[in-house]
Amino acid sequence: MISQEYLLQTTPKELIGRFPYLNTFFAGLTLKLDKHQEVSLQQIITNMEDEIAEDNSFEGELFIKQLQEFIQQMQSFLGEDSNVVDTLTILPGTDKNGNPELFETLIFEKSTITSIVGPTGSGKSRLLADIEWVAQGDTPTGRTILINGEKPTADWRFASGKKLVAQLSQNMNFVMDLTVAEFIELHAESRMVANVELIVGKIIDAANELAGEKFEPSTPITSLSGGQSRALMIADTAMLSSSPVVLIDEIENAGIDRKKALQLLVGEEKVVLMATHDPILALMAHQRIVIRNGGIHKVIKTSLEEKEMLIGLEEIDRGVQLLRTRLRSGEELHSN
Repeated sequence: MISQEYLLQTTPKELIGRFPYLNTFFAGLTLKLDKHQEVSLQQIITNMEDEIAEDNSFEGELFIKQLQEFIQQMQSFLGEDSNVVDTLTILPGTDKNGNPELFETLIFEKSTITSIVGPTGSGKSRLLADIEWVAQGDTPTGRTILINGEKPTADWRFASGKKLVAQLSQNMNFVMDLTVAEFIELHAESRMVANVELIVGKIIDAANELAGEKFEPSTPITSLSGGQSRALMIADTAMLSSSPVVLIDEIENAGIDRKKALQLLVGEEKVVLMATHDPILALMAHQRIVIRNGGIHKVIKTSLEEKEMLIGLEEIDRGVQLLRTRLRSGEELHSN
């Protein structure tokens, strides 16, 4: 919760910069603060003449309390509570045969990447679902999810405005009749962010850095390719979503720059988990979870040797991507 002491020491201009929705709060006051934008609230209250305060029904202590409550309510509505998720913990459950999983605790920290590997049907998606649902021993696996090492409050599971997880699935199909810019603008306005036009531009630029083929702000979202759609949603999730955890289901076939996509998400202090069959993506992660028969079989920290292998794999991948580009442009390929 934002403290009253912080509010008292901050100017209206600084508060609106951090919480754009306070424009509405201040506009609703009988006492207008337009001439005091660069003065702390403490100074405004202290220096206010009694007659002016009385004429405007202004009482400093009550004003700060109402301001604090308004910010708290808006943060809760927008899913931006000050309860930051620093760690996500999984406590073990069982595999498909009821055998206990062979680990004590599994902890994910923000700005880290964890890959989830295993054969098709092994239970990778089930693990992602347990995290998304904030399982409390009430799913088929019996796993328990903790937030910052503690049992989560009910709003992490049931409040519509407070989602722990943003999930990027394999298939994304838009049905809204909007341009790319209009779509992102709509999301930005719903988040009540400042400088909507600026953030829309940043998201589109970031998406074009990820996509194999660039698109314009005026491009209808329904005409985006699969790769372009995935790039747009990754950029949108990184920059606009308040969800601290991002779950990605098989990004390797999305037609985007996978490394840049992960760097973007990690740079926004997200906990990133991705189910993958791609060795490059698996080794980009800080650790990987091996799934077998519906249970977590083992957890492997990415070693220095594997990081060195990754350099070679990325070089091979760049060569393959170059050949793919040449094929698309109609060139003939030659062995030398």
